[in-house]
Amino acid sequence: MSTPERDPGRWRPALDRPALVALVLGAAGVGYRLVLTLLTLPTSNSDEATFGLAALHIAGGHERPVFLYGQRYMGVLESYLAAPLVGWAGASWPLLRLPLLVLFAVFLWLAYRLTRRLFSPWLATLVVGLLALGSERVVRDQLTVVGGRPEVKPAVLAMLLIAVALGERRVRHRWLATGLFGLLAGLALWSDWLIVPYLAVAGLVLVWAAPRDLVGWPGVLLVAGFLVGVAPVVKDNLVAPDGQDSLSVFREISTKEGATPSLSERLHGGLLEGVPLASGLCPMDGCARWAQWFGLLYPALLVAATVLGLVALRRATDPAARVRAVAILALVVGAALTLLAYVRSPLAATDPLGNARYLSVLQISLPVVLWPLWRAAARAVRATAGGVARAGGVLAALVLAALVAATLAGTVAFVADAPALRAEERQARELADAVRRAGLREVYGDYWTCNRLIFNTGEAVVCAVLDGDLSPGQNRYPAYWKRVGRAARPGYVVAVGSSAERGLRRLLGDRADAAVVAEVGGYRVYHPEAAVRPWR
Repeated sequence: MSTPERDPGRWRPALDRPALVALVLGAAGVGYRLVLTLLTLPTSNSDEATFGLAALHIAGGHERPVFLYGQRYMGVLESYLAAPLVGWAGASWPLLRLPLLVLFAVFLWLAYRLTRRLFSPWLATLVVGLLALGSERVVRDQLTVVGGRPEVKPAVLAMLLIAVALGERRVRHRWLATGLFGLLAGLALWSDWLIVPYLAVAGLVLVWAAPRDLVGWPGVLLVAGFLVGVAPVVKDNLVAPDGQDSLSVFREISTKEGATPSLSERLHGGLLEGVPLASGLCPMDGCARWAQWFGLLYPALLVAATVLGLVALRRATDPAARVRAVAILALVVGAALTLLAYVRSPLAATDPLGNARYLSVLQISLPVVLWPLWRAAARAVRATAGGVARAGGVLAALVLAALVAATLAGTVAFVADAPALRAEERQARELADAVRRAGLREVYGDYWTCNRLIFNTGEAVVCAVLDGDLSPGQNRYPAYWKRVGRAARPGYVVAVGSSAERGLRRLLGDRADAAVVAEVGGYRVYHPEAAVRPWR
């Protein structure tokens, strides 16, 4: 990223032009996300609140969770990163998200370094510019504390950079480098299993680049680092009850019964909806037909990058060039395996808008996806380029320009929606304040209300989850359910006009109106004279 420049009696690093432009674009991207973090945009929800509550428990020394409460396969590394901050200042959405902002800045820097090492300086600048932008779907995956993706992406980039540096013989402390590689792999596997395809290809690059470094003490450090990173998973699974280990839980979730969508439906949801959404070309409510072009083009770009990578590998005349070519192919294979795993899942068809987040790790392979277009556009400006090459280069440049424009449009659409999102976030906090003013400390509510309410009150109010028919719902943290269950006179927070409210009013009869103590943002807060627990 920088080249040394010497002055008489002084040495300082001097950034070249691509690095300077990338630095400005990267700083703008981080600054944009800092503003969003301070404004709690995108809005919070109960899933994120569960990570926040885990952070509060870690900071207070009450808990040392390995996985998210009620979800024994999603690591809570993000909760541990936020624990010192929320432990110091209390429950706060900006403080909860601040470590992820730092991780994003690290991701940008590593993406620039790897792209410059494997491809070219100006392509690295373009990658940083695109990553600096961010629609709601993209920023939500980067800044909201919902597990895994913000930390595993920089981990994989760092692992690939380590492998390439080892292959190029640019590492002085090679033993420490292999140990760090193993540690990052273990931590990433703990955080999010969706990163397994990229971990596998990064490991293959390491084996290709530095086979001798995997023998003896460097290999021992590699394994030791991996075991340290994955140790929480191993420990938790050793003591987990039958059927509650990570593999069993994950297998149960992956094999739920239901209709199996056709291949065409899964390809449509995965490629035409999922890829553009995860790339930042579409708003959260779906992709217009004109925005689906990138999903169609994506597999073709992967194929083109594969051909270019194989040609580069064949033409490589030294070990360092061969290692770089293998790393390029690893980025292609990582993206292909991730996309293949996604379109194999029924979720790609049944709920493409809600599940496109699982494709956010494709940002790791953005450089290799753009590479064929970049090469074609660059060749067109050469004096020796023929008519066909020039026409292809112009077309490639237009595609790149369209991608930048669509990504910018997705970012602008998110910013335009910010006032409405801010209003929704304010209503959630006003609801929490209303519950506290009513003197309530134990309440029942729906899933998307409860943990968010608990975090907004810093656990001053505890909420237990009920489904729409007023039966026990998904209570991730059983202690909350037990505490509300012991309360002699709990409150009820229900959406106005919901099935839960209708059922509650039927049970309360002519006392229903008298039990209402607050109405905020589409919710009513009830505090009956006696507990209403129809499931008992």
